[in-house]
Amino acid sequence: MDSTVATHEMDDHAAFFERVETLRAGVDRRLAELAPPVGSAPDRLVEAVRYSLLAPGKRFRPMVTLLAAAELGAPEGAALDVACAFEMIHAASLILDDLPAMDDAGLRRGLPTIHRAFDEATAILAGVGLLNQAYAVIAADRGLPAPLRAELAGRAAHAVGFSGLIAGQARDLFDRDKLRDPAALDRLNHEKTGVLIIAAAQGGALVAKETGGRASDAAVEAMGVFARHIGLAFQIRDDLIDAQGSTEAAGKDVGKDAAMATVVSTLGSTGARQVMEEHLAKASGALAEVGCGDLLGRYVGDLFARRKAAA
Repeated sequence: MDSTVATHEMDDHAAFFERVETLRAGVDRRLAELAPPVGSAPDRLVEAVRYSLLAPGKRFRPMVTLLAAAELGAPEGAALDVACAFEMIHAASLILDDLPAMDDAGLRRGLPTIHRAFDEATAILAGVGLLNQAYAVIAADRGLPAPLRAELAGRAAHAVGFSGLIAGQARDLFDRDKLRDPAALDRLNHEKTGVLIIAAAQGGALVAKETGGRASDAAVEAMGVFARHIGLAFQIRDDLIDAQGSTEAAGKDVGKDAAMATVVSTLGSTGARQVMEEHLAKASGALAEVGCGDLLGRYVGDLFARRKAAA
């Protein structure tokens, strides 16, 4: 490779990485501002919420929102509070999924799970409180038109509810001893993971559409197709980590799905990776159809490439 071209590519990658890290740092700062402050509720509850919400993490869902918005020309910062609301929903889902009555996990993001660091009752209250705070954050975002805030809150609630995270967790609990065919696994993984990522991606696109960006209805739809496939790929990646990874590297318990039907247990590691790559290709194709991918596609591709390199 020509040295000039190589240097340009290195500079371009460094600039992109710096942009991503700047956005992630902005999410962290805003989450700290939006989290309940000390004295606003019982101290133990506030401490537990902040412990969970502000723990180090990839901030994948808010990054999807911000990059989708940027990809489609939204003003800088226009989607920040919406992005943070999706991270609150994700954090709440982790708290509830980790409970002894659910997955009974001991480690999350490299830290003791909230019910172990505090207690089970505090964890339940913190999870429910964070869910409600997410909706409140969207409703209070005066930088967005009221109809858009209503639509985004509705989409967020749908992603949590009886065809989203809650349905997926219930299906996972009630049917975990049953055999699952590929269609059943896709439905489970879509509910457990994909639905919230879809809401996050389309949320960013809708913010762009309503704040002077270039998002068309087709672009919003394409973001949904992209996110659906990314959600399925993401869950397969998590299943591979659960089957093959270490607790130290993952920052959470692994081997929890050993007795359950997953894409990995059904197709084997090689087959699961092939399906994951197919979903990633379909996600990339969805963005390309509407002239997107420079930001969001690159971010997701880099995330999966780093995980595969470490595997």
